[in-house]
Amino acid sequence: MHLHADGATLDAVTNDRSTARTWAARALVVLIAATAGLLPGLPARAAGARADCEGPESTAPLPDPPWPLRRMRPDLVWPLTRGEGILVAVIDSGVSKDHPALAGQVVPGFDFVTGGGDGTCDEAGHGTMVAGIIAGVDSPTSGFHGMAPAAKIMSLRVLRTNEKTTDENQPVMIANAIRMATDKGAKVINLSLTTVPVPELTEAVRYAIAHDVVLVAAAGNDGEPPSDQPEKKEYPAAYEGVIAVGGVDQNGDHVQSSTPGDYLDIAAPGLEIEGPAPRGGGYLVEPAGGTSFAAAYITGTVALLRAYRADLKGPDIVQRILRTADRPANGWDRDVGFGVVNPYWAVVSVAAEEDVQAPPGQVSLPTPKADPGQGVRLVAVWTVLLASVLTACVLMSTWVLTSGRSRRWRPGRPKAEPD
Repeated sequence: MHLHADGATLDAVTNDRSTARTWAARALVVLIAATAGLLPGLPARAAGARADCEGPESTAPLPDPPWPLRRMRPDLVWPLTRGEGILVAVIDSGVSKDHPALAGQVVPGFDFVTGGGDGTCDEAGHGTMVAGIIAGVDSPTSGFHGMAPAAKIMSLRVLRTNEKTTDENQPVMIANAIRMATDKGAKVINLSLTTVPVPELTEAVRYAIAHDVVLVAAAGNDGEPPSDQPEKKEYPAAYEGVIAVGGVDQNGDHVQSSTPGDYLDIAAPGLEIEGPAPRGGGYLVEPAGGTSFAAAYITGTVALLRAYRADLKGPDIVQRILRTADRPANGWDRDVGFGVVNPYWAVVSVAAEEDVQAPPGQVSLPTPKADPGQGVRLVAVWTVLLASVLTACVLMSTWVLTSGRSRRWRPGRPKAEPD
């Protein structure tokens, strides 16, 4: 009985091992098939994931620089900074790494839409254009390039299309993307989107700012708020500490579709925008533009400055961007904020760091800090002026004496002539 039981046990163990080997073999076949893309129904199909990503395609070349680059000339500061060492998170519709302008520029991110993947699928084309504006590489065969071509892009995909959505999970998904970007070392986060403010999003924005991340967000493309909602705000742009960006045209005028507001900080090109397409190696044109692309130009400027002034914290970077903008006539307004971004002055300015604030209903220009060398310079100026006057007097008297001697002039009163 005991031996029989032992023999039955050995047989059972042998059968179990055989069954286990069979299932292991089957699992291996399934894994190989999934990796090779032979089982279309499996979500784990890595090789075929990008093949199914049908984003906008274009083969149209772009030989001349787009007008925003001709206006802002970021290349003028490239001898000082090209954005080296800066990781920029683009929370958007995904970023294709297949375009020549983005070759080698995109590091693995995450696809929150599908719950997996590296975020390089862009079915809308929006995120790829935004990323190209921020960090597209310069090329002798194209007039297009990004603001900071040495920066890197991490794509965190949260959108499938450009259409507005009422999905309640959307703001939470964006919040999770902000936290992931922060934890993965992004120094700048681009948010070319709008959503509703929920506690998760509010806390994520605070989390990023507390970790020295600069957040740049689009102000929205709904134009002037309706009369029944005059104080309507767009988020995450309206959060405290986030750079809210409006759009301007070729003349520096406010784009009518750009949403104004008391929370607006700065403006950048937002009309007739060109950028790389996800497929085909060409470029897309967005005639209506949008604050999404305006935000990308600001993000690129922040990347340049963060690379050049690593000593500055996030709030200091923000203040410098706003302080060096090309201001409107009254210093600040609800259409363009503190003005149109000026990448050159943002990087090379050596003026005293001062705060810029514009409370609703009250516009105030920044007050420069006290200059300890002002008295010394004032004395030096007066000394130079006095020395110049004395030198001029000496030269004049020398000329008068020389001229008089040539005419036999002698000092004293002239002798009286007889009648």
